[in-house]
Amino acid sequence: MMLFENIRLALTSLIANKMRALLTMLGIIIGIASVIAIMTVGNSVTNNITDSMESMGVNNVMVSVQQREEEKESREDGVTFGSVPVSDTLEEKDLITTDMLYEFTERYKDEIKAISVNVSLGQGQALDGNLYANVTMTGVSLGYFAANDLDLATGRYFSPKEMEEGAMVALVSEKLVNNMFKGDTESAIGQSLQVSVDGRFYHPVIVGVYEYEESPYMISLSSDKDVRTDVYLPLRTVTEIRHVTGFAGFTVVSATDADPNRLADETKQFFNVYYRNNRNFEISAFSLSSMVDMMSTMMGTVTTALSVIAGIALLVGGIGVMNIMLVSITERTREIGTRKALGAPNSSIRVQFIVESIVICLIGGVIGIIIGVSAGMGLAKYLGTPASPSVSSIILAISFSMAIGVFFGYYPANKAAKMDPIEALRYE
Repeated sequence: MMLFENIRLALTSLIANKMRALLTMLGIIIGIASVIAIMTVGNSVTNNITDSMESMGVNNVMVSVQQREEEKESREDGVTFGSVPVSDTLEEKDLITTDMLYEFTERYKDEIKAISVNVSLGQGQALDGNLYANVTMTGVSLGYFAANDLDLATGRYFSPKEMEEGAMVALVSEKLVNNMFKGDTESAIGQSLQVSVDGRFYHPVIVGVYEYEESPYMISLSSDKDVRTDVYLPLRTVTEIRHVTGFAGFTVVSATDADPNRLADETKQFFNVYYRNNRNFEISAFSLSSMVDMMSTMMGTVTTALSVIAGIALLVGGIGVMNIMLVSITERTREIGTRKALGAPNSSIRVQFIVESIVICLIGGVIGIIIGVSAGMGLAKYLGTPASPSVSSIILAISFSMAIGVFFGYYPANKAAKMDPIEALRYE
């Protein structure tokens, strides 16, 4: 009951001095609003980046041939030097072969869901009279569709027989179907395309149409009709046309119960056995899962650092609360003296002014949260990311507001509690 009476007294005091109370709260409002806005934008950007990377396949392990790191040696005089690679140009002997991939798949078949390999045939145009579509012809393994989460709108993927024989069949995008077949995906199945690439014409038969999704990282200045999309062919079809015998990289889709990070380490160790005598190149392998974790950690660190900087305003606001409470106590010296003369204990006086300090900070905190969430959502929308207000930061902000009220209100409240009632009643 005493608590509610103290809250009532605090509100009465604030209403009596509205402008002074508002100016006192301003530091708290700015500090809380800044922290909440930064946390909201930080969470929104982090979640957006993480979702985008996870859509690329969080279980994927990216494997590639990379230039070997320079081996450095130090002489007795402290001079450090290293061996310079003979060449930084990949040659046929430096590539990952089909036999290596087969052995790798056999050894780790329980940990691997699919292997994705792709080889580009080149950019060109699909032509049919006045109709056209800009395309990139790419040969892919069946695992490519699993690694890139490519969904069919209609039709089918390549059959094992078509993959083995290197058939001239193709999967095309909905965008191409819109340009070449007036959007009728059903009528596109079984049709033969005429595609010109580097002066040569190819005539693949369409067996499937995949759903087209525009990448959030690709900024195109072309019109919708001129957007370039992929036409996928069986991997062997393209390797035979280009006489390709090896690959500079591939993607491993790990099994559901496998650890992508451990699989990345095992993959690197497995293939580097083949490259132990290669002076110029070695195998690099990393999982997208580790990249997602690293990105989340980095964004979290940046957000926290900015929040701490913005939180300095809270410290300034707390000092303002202490200052105004000291002024308030001075103004109400006779009131304090009267209460003590009537028998009010020191604890009662102390609690009264601590509660008043908490109420000031709490009201400022609530206003700051409303402004911060609104500003954060507005900035997130401006950046083109779904807004993700941080519930934990809101709870923390409320708790911090109350803590500031107690911390910066205790000294003035304690000073009021220790007043001599006789001296206080004499105060003019």
